Amino acid sequence: MSMTYNGHEIVFGLDIGTRSIVGTVGFKDARNRFKVIAQEEKFHDTRAMLDGQIHDIVRVAETIEYVKEKLEKKLDMELTEVCIAAAGRVLKTAVGTAELDLPDDSVVNDEMVYSVDMLGVEKANDLIQAENNGEVKFFCVGYTVVRYFLNGFAIGNLIGHKAHKIGAEVLATFLPEDVVDGLYASVGEAGLQVVNLTLEPIAAMNVAIPEQYRLLNLALVDVGAGTSDICITKDGTIVAYGMIPFAGDKLTEVLVQKYLVDFATAEKIKMMPQSKKTMTYSDIMGVKQKMTHEMLNADLEPEIENMTKLISDKIVELNGGKPVSAVFVVGGGGKVAGFTSALAKSLDLVDSRVALRGEEVMGNIDMADESIKKDSLYVTPIGICINYYEKKNNFIYVTVNGERIKLYNNNKLTVMDAAAAVGYPNENLFPKRGGDLNYTVNGKARIKRGERGEAATIRLNGKEVNMTTMIDQNDKILISESTSGDDAYLEVGHIPEFKEAMHFMVNGVEITCPRYVMVNGEIKSEYYQIHDKDQIVILDYYTVEQLLLFLDLSKDVSFYINHEKAAKTDRIYDRYMINWADTKEELEALEKETEGKYGMYGAGNAPSEETLDEDDMLDNKPEEVADSFEEEGESEESAPKKSAKKSKKKDAKPVSITITVNDETVVLNGKASYTFVDILDVYPFDLSAMGGSSLATTLNGINVDFTNPIYEGDVAKIYWND
Repeated sequence: MSMTYNGHEIVFGLDIGTRSIVGTVGFKDARNRFKVIAQEEKFHDTRAMLDGQIHDIVRVAETIEYVKEKLEKKLDMELTEVCIAAAGRVLKTAVGTAELDLPDDSVVNDEMVYSVDMLGVEKANDLIQAENNGEVKFFCVGYTVVRYFLNGFAIGNLIGHKAHKIGAEVLATFLPEDVVDGLYASVGEAGLQVVNLTLEPIAAMNVAIPEQYRLLNLALVDVGAGTSDICITKDGTIVAYGMIPFAGDKLTEVLVQKYLVDFATAEKIKMMPQSKKTMTYSDIMGVKQKMTHEMLNADLEPEIENMTKLISDKIVELNGGKPVSAVFVVGGGGKVAGFTSALAKSLDLVDSRVALRGEEVMGNIDMADESIKKDSLYVTPIGICINYYEKKNNFIYVTVNGERIKLYNNNKLTVMDAAAAVGYPNENLFPKRGGDLNYTVNGKARIKRGERGEAATIRLNGKEVNMTTMIDQNDKILISESTSGDDAYLEVGHIPEFKEAMHFMVNGVEITCPRYVMVNGEIKSEYYQIHDKDQIVILDYYTVEQLLLFLDLSKDVSFYINHEKAAKTDRIYDRYMINWADTKEELEALEKETEGKYGMYGAGNAPSEETLDEDDMLDNKPEEVADSFEEEGESEESAPKKSAKKSKKKDAKPVSITITVNDETVVLNGKASYTFVDILDVYPFDLSAMGGSSLATTLNGINVDFTNPIYEGDVAKIYWND
């Protein structure tokens, strides 16, 4: 806090209760003792609050302002900041477990512990919001650590240990937005800024049950006017919170009906001092009446038994189905005669195990003014102040694109947190990719990602920042939506498998040919733009017929591949020799002339790198080669025969090949080599049902018959012509 008094930083706490508002001002001294320097209490003039919920913001604000001004006058200073607490009305709890990775052999410090605490709170918050399906927004109003973990093992205190990973199991408490908003609105109306918000049972726990007692299985019951708030301790920590909407006001309402008095008179009757034997009051008819303790106790006993039964049932529920060892009771509602003994009876505990706690638990608290009592009524108000030193878990307000929002302040809020809180779509924050391109190359799936767009433009108080920039109270954030990148674009020529051109020795002349690329069964050039779902096959061979097509020739003569007679449908691979002649004598003469002249030709090397575009094929054809082919005579075409490389394989082992048939992937097994007819063994094409005038069979875009050989990566089509 920024407020000081006589050189001390002071804390101003407000307990905004159903029946009254208590303001407490104090500070921690050098001995770590809390010193109360001023306190003021004001009862509500009307029922502005019910069951811990603010119903009339203006009326509550007026009472707050009255208390504030009284304290300012006592202290001769202005109070601007305040700590508050919320009752457990519609309380929800969740356990969040989080881990934090650290650099190797880091010594754990306070900042690291606080970070893992906050991660646990965020995990619990996610659970609450998911359980609620977003119908009501809940805010965290306090948390306690159930246990810490050091490198995966439970530990009491992390500080000072070396670790590579720390963890925390955090019990966080949440209240609906309307409860929190009502508190903030009333406090703001009174000219105060909230610097810390906690839960009333947490505040009471800070005073009533010190840490050294929390090894025991205890319950704290804060009986106010509208709610009875409960928390359970065990194994050194707080393990559960709860509440029932049944407290002191219910008893007062019984007296209102029983004695025909107004609420204020009933309150005085309920709190009749034990020192008085009788009490005189006037009912609404103006008739004076006498009241004794015996009469009062007899009239309240049924309601007290009912209330303590509800409280004991909730304690047992929160404690896993069994009673606690002892109960500490604080708050004005617990001071009613017979309350503690009735609660002990309901829990099956001896009376001494259920006790009202006031001065007994304030040993570490000093009162500057003797008029300020150490009473159970003031355990929670003082605890609200002390909580400020434990956890500064207040809320802040920021504006995102003109919308004012409230954020739970974990001291590390960023622009991202604000954007998430306002519901700004994640896809509009980060760069958007253009559409992806999915395709296959030789049967293997590939994907090319779309281009990235630009990230959202963010301005914080007019200055350009990024998503991880820290934010603070009243910051103004402007977010301009991110943009989409271009869709993925790829041409065939840029596929890695699209390798160098193929080289053949044709009738003694070296020629260079591009590779054939089949897209969905059709030949395409290197400039073809790939579309989504395209099936691409990059071939590592030509057929003799394709070579003639490339050279723009038509020959009906005898063909030879690597000195072996061949058919137009036979394949030729990189560095193969292809000859043709009208007679065998001409062929032998040609081979003799070229013998030993072609180096690697005839070795059948694997395909190489780049290719030419289909439109460039004829343009790049050597003119002298074309001329020599045109001068060649023609002869009767030989019968189909495999090239030397294929035909000389003997006793080959069975192989498996993958081909594409009518756009479907088909695997052939069990043979050393395959022909087109083998496709029908595995592909369901019904030849018996005529579907057209004639059957068409193509392989890599060329018409073939059922005896044509097939190889790995081939693209086959079987269909009926109309």
